[in-house]
Amino acid sequence: MGSAADRADTPLLAFDREHVWHPYTSLSAPSPVRMVTGARGVRLSLDDGSELIDAMSSWWAAIHGYGVPELDAALREVDFAHVMFGGLTHAPAIRLAQRLVDLAPAGLDRVFLADSGSVSVEVALKIALQYQRGRGRPERTRLLTVRGGYHGDTFGAMSVCDPVGGMHSMFTDVLAPQVFAPRPPAPGGDVEGWATEFRSLADDHRDEVAAIIVEPVLQGAGGMWVYDPACLQVMREVADEHGLLLVLDEIATGFGRTGELWGADHAGVRPDLMCVGKALTGGYLTLAAVLCTDEVARGVAASESGVLMHGPTFMGNALACSVALASLDLLQARDWRAQAARIEAGLRSGLAPCADLPGVTEVRVLGAVGVVQLDEPVDVVTVTDAAAEHGVWLRPFRDLVYTMPPYACTDADVARIGEAVTAGVTAAVPTAGMLA
Repeated sequence: MGSAADRADTPLLAFDREHVWHPYTSLSAPSPVRMVTGARGVRLSLDDGSELIDAMSSWWAAIHGYGVPELDAALREVDFAHVMFGGLTHAPAIRLAQRLVDLAPAGLDRVFLADSGSVSVEVALKIALQYQRGRGRPERTRLLTVRGGYHGDTFGAMSVCDPVGGMHSMFTDVLAPQVFAPRPPAPGGDVEGWATEFRSLADDHRDEVAAIIVEPVLQGAGGMWVYDPACLQVMREVADEHGLLLVLDEIATGFGRTGELWGADHAGVRPDLMCVGKALTGGYLTLAAVLCTDEVARGVAASESGVLMHGPTFMGNALACSVALASLDLLQARDWRAQAARIEAGLRSGLAPCADLPGVTEVRVLGAVGVVQLDEPVDVVTVTDAAAEHGVWLRPFRDLVYTMPPYACTDADVARIGEAVTAGVTAAVPTAGMLA
């Protein structure tokens, strides 16, 4: 197939290179891109006639794959695409809110429909601050979180991302200063020692912190780090002790990705607020939501504004809500738990050879997530090309080659993904092939 960089430009690709900004790239020295002409099942069709298994689920969203009949039908059956949600409502939004309440941890029965994951985090942070104002604690304006986290690319979300090793470290001086605890330990690690530091930090800042926000069990774009679920129990206890809200960002971890429906389920913890997104619509349309308890909603209502001060233009989009309902139906019909367990077994087997390759520091698998960490940053183009030669689309970052496959992948697909990840890691460390 050859490298994307080696292929001749079509007029569209030439325009793309000169004018279209892709995520985390430079327009002055753009990274090569591949032209997708179609997508069906778990495969992307490219303009050179080749196909690639999408081992990234389009950044963890397309859990059912592409061209899904049930989801396609849901879009065609909507009577209208969108109406403003201010002063109006409609059945798809109401039914989606009902379904989310049914699926969420008990007590999270108030729903705010946002239009992207980052926006849902912004809304959750705003809710936490308004709640504290409504409870007579306006001085509580900071957030407590942990190192290694990632919550989105907007300014509020960036402020609770890792301020040193994260993708937004260059903005640290202009972001709201938050309170950062050490990264939680891996399963079986020193939870007690970490908890002592976390409790001490919360106590030191008890009069200025409004809420705790973390990704449960699995940190995503901050490093694909898996941590001990007992840490979530510690956070719940600390929140209760100090009158803080516990916000769980389930945008990447929700809907079965970690082997439980919610990351919080690994610890049996109920948050006060929960953000969901990405896989909510099966990757078809952008949509997110914030769920909270009645107590939190009452606190917001008691603040001086009396209302939640947020209202996205495309909030409650009818098309997105309709396809989200169909996606959740499909998730349950196809037995997400069995799918995640099957993929987990396949990834454990398929990624095992990577542990013996030079430069590899750790191989991690949790649910339908597989991660290979190296001892130095990888060359994205080299790894991507190596995986593509094996018929798989990967998008590594920093020192990580990882996969979050669609749940619709067959065992053969998962095995192919394992081979491609191994090939990508081997290409990332040139000596690996000679020493293997």
